[in-house]
Amino acid sequence: MTKRELIEPHAGDKRYARRDAQGQFTDDQADVGRSLAADQRQHSKTPARKGEGDRGDRQG
Repeated sequence: MTKRELIEPHAGDKRYARRDAQGQFTDDQADVGRSLAADQRQHSKTPARKGEGDRGDRQG
């Protein structure tokens, strides 16, 4: 599993994106504000590893 990477295509538009094996961005990009809000609403049984906050609960 690859880590989320923070990108800012233009000022004020921050997004989380993942890259594939060839280094290209995958189609699933998420807006930072909506992603963080969704992360807080979820209660996963699995703790997420560093950089993969959308894949489970954050620790701490």
